[in-house]
This record gives sequence, C-alpha cells and structure tokens, in this order.
Amino acid sequence: MFGITEKLAGKSQLPNLEDVLPGRKEPLSIESRHFVLGVDFMDNYPSQMETAVFGMGCFWGAERLFWQKADVYATAVGYSGGLTPNPTYEEVCSGKTGHTEAVLVVYDPATTRYQSLLKLFWENHDPTQGMRQGNDMGTQYRSAIYTTSPSQLTEALSSREKFQAELRQLDMAEITTEIKVAGDFYFAETYHQQYLAKNPAGYCGLKGTSACLV
Repeated sequence: MFGITEKLAGKSQLPNLEDVLPGRKEPLSIESRHFVLGVDFMDNYPSQMETAVFGMGCFWGAERLFWQKADVYATAVGYSGGLTPNPTYEEVCSGKTGHTEAVLVVYDPATTRYQSLLKLFWENHDPTQGMRQGNDMGTQYRSAIYTTSPSQLTEALSSREKFQAELRQLDMAEITTEIKVAGDFYFAETYHQQYLAKNPAGYCGLKGTSACLV
C-alpha cells in the first residue's frame, strides 16, 4: 500500500503482550459514506442486518470482492484480531498490534447466505500461507474469519473442513486460517476505504488456489 518493498517489512510472529503498542482511546476520524454503495458503512444499518469479518491479506482487493457481490449492503476495511485499540495503519504494519487487515461485510441474512460469503473468502485467496499472502508478508496479512454469531462460527469451522478436503486433492498444505469469535473491529483510515474504487489501477494481491468450496 506504500509499495511492496515496505509491505515486505511486516513481522512474521504475533507480538508478545509486553510489546503491544498502546494505541489510543479515541477512534480515528473516518468519513463513513461508502464511496461505491452510498450508505453509511460505520453505523445506522437497517435492523435486520448482520455483519461478518474476513482477513484475506491486503484489504483493498478483498473489500472490492465483497462490495461487488450484488446483495451485500455495505463493506469497510479495518483492523481486527489484535490487542491495540484504535490503531493506525503504520502501527498495524509494525507488527506490534496483533491485528490483521480485515473487511467488514454488512448483509441481510434474508437475502445473503453466510455460506455465500464464505465461498468468496475461501476461493479468492490462499489460506495456507500463515503470516503472509503472496508477496505481502507479516502478521497483518494472515488469513482470518472472525465470527459474530454462534451459527457463523459453526458454518466457518465446517467450511474449513470442506475446503481443506479440496486442497488435499491439489496436494496443497494445511489451512492456517485463524477462526474465532470477533473482537473489536477498528475502521481503517478514510483513504483505505473503497480504495480500488477511488484508485482503479491500485494494487490488488488477491489470488485463489483454484480449489472450490462445494
């Protein structure tokens, strides 16, 4: 995001508790209108909406993947899975927050099955790479699913087993995706939100394995 050379400087191990950056009490100031969908992506969702959180490496391309899904209400990029409150992008890239780059997906379960979101997740990145995704190296690029309900957790774990079976058919490694109940989601800076709509020629590192979730 500041060039691949800088992205390669990320850390490969999660920080020890004593090394975690303190962050800040106040959230970052973010413009919350979705550049593509025109809705408020931070708040004021219709009451029936649910949220899902995914980490697939660089969050620019991952967010575009989900906002292009016709029945998704809103998307946003941010930082999740770590310990530092309200981190900046530079802090996350230091490897000392524990966060991964993540996409928040807001959807109506009456029209969008969580399983369809999982299918996009598994098929559009390589979940076997540990603390990296392609040339993007560091803890902030790890694969992750952070669930917001018991049913999501059950479906996510089940989908992992199904996708692992498909990867074995391709003689690929074991899945390293972190799957756990979601903690806080911290919205990333405005310039990261819907980045590839604002910068169509921008970097996108998404690349699947050719395996399909069936």
